Amino acid sequence: MRHLVEVDGLAKRIECDSAGTIAFHTGNPPDHRMHAAATRRGINTGGQARQICDDDYRSFDMILTMDDENLVNVRNMAPAGEYPAEVRPFCDFVTGATATEVPDPYYGGPQGFETVLDLLEDGCATLLEHVRSQVAD
Repeated sequence: MRHLVEVDGLAKRIECDSAGTIAFHTGNPPDHRMHAAATRRGINTGGQARQICDDDYRSFDMILTMDDENLVNVRNMAPAGEYPAEVRPFCDFVTGATATEVPDPYYGGPQGFETVLDLLEDGCATLLEHVRSQVAD
């Protein structure tokens, strides 16, 4: 998503971040297989893993989850009271596939990372259109 936002010239208006629901991988870089697959598509990965925190619910307009388990976890981890972040499945934005979840490619082969990237590229393009319409308002 960061890649698309930068290409579209909206990096100063749209902030993207990534976080997990567990702290186990905190501080780690992206999986080397995902990095390699993304690099082949001209996408630069970077950053380090972190766990979602209460401030994320207050700082972001939208929190997207990759699968149903994480959707439940993110909703359960939300702070009490009102917060602006809308929590929803990422696959709500996928148009070119019938996927309802982004599969975890960790234990699969290289094709699993390609499948994930296909879903991410599709969904992020649709998401950018959605966000662009919100930013224009």
